[in-house]
Amino acid sequence: MTEPHTTGSHGIADQAREIWDLVVAYARQETVAPIRGLGRYVGYGLGGSLLVAIGLALGVLAGLRALQTETGTTFDAELSWAPYVIVAGAAMVVMALLLFIASRRPSRRSDQ
Repeated sequence: MTEPHTTGSHGIADQAREIWDLVVAYARQETVAPIRGLGRYVGYGLGGSLLVAIGLALGVLAGLRALQTETGTTFDAELSWAPYVIVAGAAMVVMALLLFIASRRPSRRSDQ
């Protein structure tokens, strides 16, 4: 046999508490859990971008050193600034390519 439904203040307080608990549980499920899942994704992204930045900086320095030492007297005297401009331009092209690749949306083709 079922108990009669109470409509007094005790029943309303229980229902309000139950609704509050339900709202809090839903908020945790829909906000906290996905944010925790994003932590690893963001961590790998930051680590990868740091490694790419270090690699780009070392590549730029290697290119500058190569232009200054391996080209003989080509960039002496009046053209001593040219290796810096060449390497800076190459670095900008590489960064633009990386930004273009990173901003592309993945293709939506199905592998059927």
